[in-house]
Amino acid sequence: MQEKIKKVILAYSGGLDTSVILKWLIETYKCDVVAFSADIGQEEEIDDIEEKALKTGAVKVYIDDLKETFVADYVLPALLYYVFQQTQYMRANIFWEHLLPGLL
Repeated sequence: MQEKIKKVILAYSGGLDTSVILKWLIETYKCDVVAFSADIGQEEEIDDIEEKALKTGAVKVYIDDLKETFVADYVLPALLYYVFQQTQYMRANIFWEHLLPGLL
């Protein structure tokens, strides 16, 4: 006999897909669902996540502030890869070209 699932932690974005799966988990497995989300700087999108998750049936909601981690571990490496993309030629001019008009 398979053991009953009592609690699930769901990576929750607040979008349609994760809201539907949250409700589906509750109905299908008759379990508690804890919603986990991360604040990576999306501002107004994060404001309604707790209320939305609770209304959808989550028993608890955790929202971690991961802005620094996101920038340090994901944004910066992606930016550096783009700047030095496939060559040693630094492509920083793509950034200062957007800064320059504001200085003139």
